Amino acid sequence: MKKIFITSLLLCCVALMQAQEQIRVFRDGNSTRFTTSELTFQEDGTALIVGDSVYAPMKIDSITVVHTVTVTFSGETATVDLGHAPNVAYTIDGAHVSIVSTNTKNELEFVLQGESSQGSLTYQGALKCKFYLNGLNLKSDRGAALDIECGKRVDLVLNDGTDNILADAAGGLQKAALYCKGHLEVSGSGTLTVSGNSKHAIATKEYMELKKSTGKITVNKAVSDAMHIGQYFLMNGGTLIISGQGGEGIQVEINTLDDDITPDPEKENNGLFFVRGGKLNITASADCSKGIKAPSDMIVSGGTFAIKATGDGSKGISVSGNMTINQDDNPTVMVINATGSIYEDENEDETYCMCMKIKGNLTITAGNITVINKGVGTRGIQYGGTYYKSDAAKVTGSVAKKK
Repeated sequence: MKKIFITSLLLCCVALMQAQEQIRVFRDGNSTRFTTSELTFQEDGTALIVGDSVYAPMKIDSITVVHTVTVTFSGETATVDLGHAPNVAYTIDGAHVSIVSTNTKNELEFVLQGESSQGSLTYQGALKCKFYLNGLNLKSDRGAALDIECGKRVDLVLNDGTDNILADAAGGLQKAALYCKGHLEVSGSGTLTVSGNSKHAIATKEYMELKKSTGKITVNKAVSDAMHIGQYFLMNGGTLIISGQGGEGIQVEINTLDDDITPDPEKENNGLFFVRGGKLNITASADCSKGIKAPSDMIVSGGTFAIKATGDGSKGISVSGNMTINQDDNPTVMVINATGSIYEDENEDETYCMCMKIKGNLTITAGNITVINKGVGTRGIQYGGTYYKSDAAKVTGSVAKKK
């Protein structure tokens, strides 16, 4: 009976879908996605064949229809192809696209492509969703370029071999050029360049994760922070190049309850900063800015850091909690330069430029860390709690406890 049911279901799916629409077949906990034009059936219904893969109906766990919406920007206009996506509506004003999903069962995928210097996309929906950037060059003349108002997990895929550009309008009230209300998980080996002309370049209300497959993300301008992340930040791979921001390079916020003070106990890893691999190249050139600002603990277990603190009173890395450095996931290499000067405010209070400032404990069990401070009054590494370094770690430069 299962064989007959699965085969009948597949045939119904194919009959209702266009040739290039897609389904996902789950088998033994894994899934395979393919277009309907790629599949064939054996005459007796005993197998579904996709290329070199053969699926016996009795071995198939489930089948899911993938609903794909394609948005194409072209100068002053944009088009939307909904395919057969249910309960999805859209409006277009020039090249400004607004999509609203009232879907409560079917997850959606979006392909964003084309070019416009006066366009944007705003999405509202209650279910997790996926956005593929497929050679998108989108510069908004009002508000954010990409505003994803979804509080669930949002996958952002930089399609292989593509270059993607996002920039928001200047003088607006938007939080960022690229904003996500939920959890933003980035993958795909393409590139993404983001400019924040009003506030942040990239902002999320909850966590942001860079997968191992992530390509290169560049922020070349931000009025405030280059990346402003809620809950926690996790980098497993990819390359981040950050410069030209007026605030911090990457800042994590602690998600709080309604009193705006108490950390939300339901948010895992709240306020933490993780780096497990990839490359970070960050310049903190604004006065008193930080290349990385972590409100709680920072845990490094791999990755290559090249951070420059060039602004007066700036910090390469600033951690309000404890910092742990090892290389459990990948080799860890950190080179941090402090070349700024002393910042003196209107009350004549002085702030020193530092490579790293850790308010709590600093524990280094592995890795190669180099700090270079050459500016007037600069510091290397300053910690406020205890300091431990194992023989397996190499640290070059000044390390001192705060007086």
